[in-house]
Amino acid sequence: MMKNGNSNDMGQNVESPEVYAAKLSFIGSTLSTLGDGLQAIAAGIALQELEKASDTEQDSPNVLNQLEDMQQQIDYLASKIDRMERRSR
Repeated sequence: MMKNGNSNDMGQNVESPEVYAAKLSFIGSTLSTLGDGLQAIAAGIALQELEKASDTEQDSPNVLNQLEDMQQQIDYLASKIDRMERRSR
């Protein structure tokens, strides 16, 4: 059996603590970066939802005015129909 300078008798590659620590640091940094990316996406979604809610709140007075106008028109038409029915009797 030939011996290689990078492996022991069992054929396993033994890493130095510095290499192992560097690999762990790299993995940790990668996970942290992914977490930051997910956090940024979540913040963007939350911002969009807040903007939609804000737009809806700003439109609410306009919608209420439109509903009031429509109710007045319905009341006017209902009274007109009522008068027409009275005339036809």
